[in-house]
Amino acid sequence: MQLADVAAVVTGGASGLGAATAQAFVEAGAHVTIFDRDPAGADFARTIGAGFAQVDVTDEASVMAGFDQAGPVNAAVNCAGIATAEKTLGRDGPHTLESFQRTVDINLIGTFNVARLAAARMTGGGVIINTASVAAFDGQKGQTAYAASKAGIAGLSLPMARDLARNGVRVMAIAPGIFRTPMLESLGQEVMDGLAQDVVFPARLGDPAEFAALARFIVECDYLNGTTIRLDGALRMP
Repeated sequence: MQLADVAAVVTGGASGLGAATAQAFVEAGAHVTIFDRDPAGADFARTIGAGFAQVDVTDEASVMAGFDQAGPVNAAVNCAGIATAEKTLGRDGPHTLESFQRTVDINLIGTFNVARLAAARMTGGGVIINTASVAAFDGQKGQTAYAASKAGIAGLSLPMARDLARNGVRVMAIAPGIFRTPMLESLGQEVMDGLAQDVVFPARLGDPAEFAALARFIVECDYLNGTTIRLDGALRMP
């Protein structure tokens, strides 16, 4: 499938990895609709020539309305997500159940919600790309909620691909390492430089454009299906 033949939805497409993916797809000739909770994302969408729908990925009616606005689709890239830093047992007591549930609800259940509804719209086949994380495989302290949510995304790739084979829909996941996104940049250059030291080669943070390039390759390579690709410069979290 070539990008010029793609009508894609990109969740979390107003910033970070999602924004880079949406822009790369548009530049390659795809028709793109950005799903994002932030209404300010409409400005970015107009800038790159994409459509926009204000969508809460955890809400079925909101996602369905977004797909109604987007029209026919044959690709969905799930980038919407949050990061939670909280230990199972910290100085203030046990991990709050609310924050664990919210992380799983947005990262895992929200991804599944969009994926299942996207698949129902892909009457002529298509591809679904979900965003996992290296934390799914080597999560650090304070990442129980985040790692669990991302491990769930990695785990659903194969069974969902098997479920959707009869419909001609492929399912893949990308597990990015440490990428230069607005959320990470807010930590400051010194912190980012320290994180980059753990990357084997190239010894730097990932560029969102590299995530977008892999997403494009997955769309265009019809034999990729049912697995998770690490995109991390050989990083293994200590």
